[in-house]
Amino acid sequence: MTRPLVLACGALARELRAVLEVDELAESVEVDYLPAPLHNRPDGIVPAIEERLSDEPLDRSVLLGYADCGTGGLLDAWIASTPRDVRRLPGAHCYAFLSGVDEFERLHSEELGTFYLTDFLARHFDALVWSGLGLDRHPELRDMYFAAYTRVVLLTQGDEPEVREAAEAAARRLALPLEIIATGREHLREAVAVGLSGAGV
Repeated sequence: MTRPLVLACGALARELRAVLEVDELAESVEVDYLPAPLHNRPDGIVPAIEERLSDEPLDRSVLLGYADCGTGGLLDAWIASTPRDVRRLPGAHCYAFLSGVDEFERLHSEELGTFYLTDFLARHFDALVWSGLGLDRHPELRDMYFAAYTRVVLLTQGDEPEVREAAEAAARRLALPLEIIATGREHLREAVAVGLSGAGV
């Protein structure tokens, strides 16, 4: 029997490896990743998924390591229309399945002007956010891009000192206060376990 495929955002590679190892699932699935910079081009997520799956047999189960991730419902529409057995992780963004959907909704309601970081985004802030938005070339645009933001929240999976330092540096560059919330990996672990149980793992 063909092992299910877990096709995930590259930003989840470290966390996904950790939760699969905890549940000893790494040998039961094949895992592949799409480029993390699709964060900045969510309209490219569905085409990238389609291209990666084009050579896969139709009867292979697929768990997408994505939430909606800014596709505006296009990912769910594609899942509903494809003949493949495909499911995705819950929530609007990776922040939701890292923190738990209920906790993310609480944070979002508490302060709408929140810019979220994960451990991965903190580590790669310069490449994915600062340079990704062109602020390395036009730093004067920072105040326009982030005018509606009032804080940075780091949702940290491991609470490592270098991640904290990277998040502090990112908050300084954005001229926003930083809050740190330790999420661990348990919510992601549960979401992956539910998704894979539906795939027969």
